[in-house]
Amino acid sequence: MNSLDGIRILDLSRVLAGPWCTQNLGDLGADVLKVERPGAGDDTRTWGPPYLKTPQGQDTTEAAYYLGANRNKRSITCDISKPRGKELIRELARHCDVFIENFKVGDMARYGLDADSLLALNPKLVYCSITGFGQNGPYRSRAGYDYAIQGMGGLMSITGERDDLGGGPQKVGVAVADLFTGMYATVAILAALRHAERTGEGQAIDMALLDTQVAMLANLGATYLVGGRYEGKVPGRMGNAHQNVVPYQVFEVAPANAGTRDYMILAVGNDSQFAKFCAIAGHPEWATDARFTSNSLRVRNRTELIPLLEAVFKTRTKTDWLSTLEAAKVPCGPINNMAEVFADPHVQAREMINHWTHHASGGDMDLVASPLKLRGTPVRRDRPPPVMGQHTDEVLGEVLGLEAAELAALRARQII
Repeated sequence: MNSLDGIRILDLSRVLAGPWCTQNLGDLGADVLKVERPGAGDDTRTWGPPYLKTPQGQDTTEAAYYLGANRNKRSITCDISKPRGKELIRELARHCDVFIENFKVGDMARYGLDADSLLALNPKLVYCSITGFGQNGPYRSRAGYDYAIQGMGGLMSITGERDDLGGGPQKVGVAVADLFTGMYATVAILAALRHAERTGEGQAIDMALLDTQVAMLANLGATYLVGGRYEGKVPGRMGNAHQNVVPYQVFEVAPANAGTRDYMILAVGNDSQFAKFCAIAGHPEWATDARFTSNSLRVRNRTELIPLLEAVFKTRTKTDWLSTLEAAKVPCGPINNMAEVFADPHVQAREMINHWTHHASGGDMDLVASPLKLRGTPVRRDRPPPVMGQHTDEVLGEVLGLEAAELAALRARQII
């Protein structure tokens, strides 16, 4: 039995933030009904290459992007722009616990699918809306997408190499504003379900990418609000170094092979770890140097300490450093590429790859697994729906009791 067995979710979201949320809920056992546009589907189905391949090596129509955010869902198609289509969604909402959408502010009201309308039909419904800027405020009508939110929300101002070293603003390699919002939406929905369980009252959830990105500034947001704005200091880009902890960054090491460059991470978190590192590096005197005896002093004297460390790191290979530092319990690590990540024996031992055979759209398929590990209520590992709308007849028959003749009529009118 899964944690959310018995919870049914009507999912009108697409691309990443909403689908990431409902994928989490599906992992936990919720029945996620993914509503897609007939003939088009979720935009990310076509965001390739790469696409899933058939056993013969031919591309299917399922992009890796779509597959990576839509496991544990059933796909139905419905055209909400048509009166009968939106009525089908309203009927389904009566039988669901959660409704989630990421349309522009006001769009759902045009179809009678806004929070007030659906809560009137189903008072226990948890209605979650995900937008770029939220339901109120001067930017509410703007379209918000991850790249712009990373810029507006301050993340790009603190990501990238330092300006004095030739750096500039840099986005994160994955769409973290979308992913952050999907995770916060998951938390909000679970809390609202708990409230509905206790009181019988549903509610509307207003999730905004910009709100979430501002919240995820975390310690650097606090650094500015607590001290920076009074001192006229705004946190900036530090490259691979930490704003508040030293030494905590990437260092170049001696190459394992001639003509190549190699790197590793040192992440010293306290003075004891720094002393251990200094002993391993052959310079125990650094730990008692008046400039470096505490983290506060190391932060203030960063420009004097880091060149010393850069020089000593280049005297030994990554393998040598990692084995010695790990034995002494000094935090450190390699910088793995994707191939190295998924070949890592620990990643494999933690079962972070889902493998399916004979996928309906192609051959075998591997995808990243959920990181959730619940002993008593394990996560589901169902494959994503490969064919758009493949569960339409199943769901409308099961939930609404529609017969084959009516389903055929709806299909003939291109409503489903």
